[in-house]
Formats: sequence, C-alpha cells, structure tokens
Amino acid sequence: MAILAKIFEAAPAYVSIYEKMLGDEFRRLHPRIQERFGFSSSDGVASIGSGEMDFIWYNKLAYFPLMLGASRHIMFPQGGKRIPFSIENFAYRDRYGRETVTWIRKFKFNNKVRRFDATMIYSEEREQIVDYLGDKQHLAVDLALSVTDKGGIRIRSGDQRFYEGMMGFRLPRMLTGIADVEEWYDDTAQRYCISVKVTSSLIGTVFCYRGHFTAEKRQAKLLPADVRPLREERRE
Repeated sequence: MAILAKIFEAAPAYVSIYEKMLGDEFRRLHPRIQERFGFSSSDGVASIGSGEMDFIWYNKLAYFPLMLGASRHIMFPQGGKRIPFSIENFAYRDRYGRETVTWIRKFKFNNKVRRFDATMIYSEEREQIVDYLGDKQHLAVDLALSVTDKGGIRIRSGDQRFYEGMMGFRLPRMLTGIADVEEWYDDTAQRYCISVKVTSSLIGTVFCYRGHFTAEKRQAKLLPADVRPLREERRE
C-alpha cells in the first residue's frame, strides 16, 4: 500500500489550461461548457464531437493565402451549407512538458475532407494561452478568453508570430486576421453551438462558419498519432 501511495503521489494532477486562464470566471461557464473545457492530461479523457456546419464561407480575395494555409491544415478556400463536421480535443503534455490541448476539426465536403488543426498551450512566460495553428506549429497566436452572458466561452486572437527553423518574427497586424470564436450550449436542442469569424483590416471578413454538434467524453490513455502536430515549436 505504501508503494502505491508513493506512485499516486508522484503523478501530478494538472489543471485545464482554460480553467487556469479564466480563474474564478471558469465557474460562470455553462456546466456543459465547463465539461468540454475542464479536463487536462492527467484525466486521461478526450472530448469527441460531431455535427454539422450550417454554412462555411470564405472571401475569394483571400483564395491564395487560404490555399497555402490548407496545405498546413490552417483554414481553406472552400464553402457550402450543411457541411458534416467533427472535432477532437485531446489533452496531453508535449515534448517540452507543456499542458496541451488539440483542436482537430474536420469538414466533410462532397469532394474532400478539409482539416483545421490547432494545439493550445498555457504559456507561463506570457501568462496566457498560445494557439499554434496548423500541423507544424508555424503560427503562434495569443488568445484572450472571456465568459459570455449565456455561459458560453469567447476566444479572440491577438498578436501572431511566425516560426520556421531559426527564423522567428511578429507578424504586422494589417497582414493578419483576427479570429473571434464563440462556443455555447443550447439547452433546448441539447447540443453545442459554434460561431467562428476571421476578419482582416484589408478585406473585411476572410473566413467564417457557424453550426452545431454533440460531444462526449471518452477514455483516452493514448494519444492517436494523427492528432499530434508533425513538429512542435518551443518558442511561444
């Protein structure tokens, strides 16, 4: 018994990065939103969801940047209505020991499955959540979190940095898009709702979608290989 006690004592319990960021405000979230955003790597679970996007829209003026992003699983130049959707959120410790949450979003169009991948960490240095976009973490984005009046969570992007090899620099605001994301729970329909809008000071709305999904917690002792980024960036 003493040996077992030492084993459990040696295994630290980590806190959800969203709870750490929001502090006491986390308790103002709807209970189902707390459930989706309240687990960590020490819980051994994942949130797996599926549903439908009512619409997905993109600005044709941003076609080429979005096409480049699609090759790295960062947005895409394709739109439509009633698009099947899935989302996978796994919590794990990355190679640098940082608490990390995956956001693997798949949009199933008739001719192609588009992915929009991200991994979020809590940066002790910046004292905020940093969102690495894409499957190679080339873009690092500061995030601001808040709780809406209906108990949803709102996520708004801030400064963005680009990392590639030895190169690293902050992107000028006029060349970046500002993402405004809101997720909430609809008690009547008993499902999660999501709204995402990315805007640019140069061309206005760049990319947006809105829809709904259901999600459940599943045991996840092992991290699937296809949800982990191909490269992990140390710089935040």
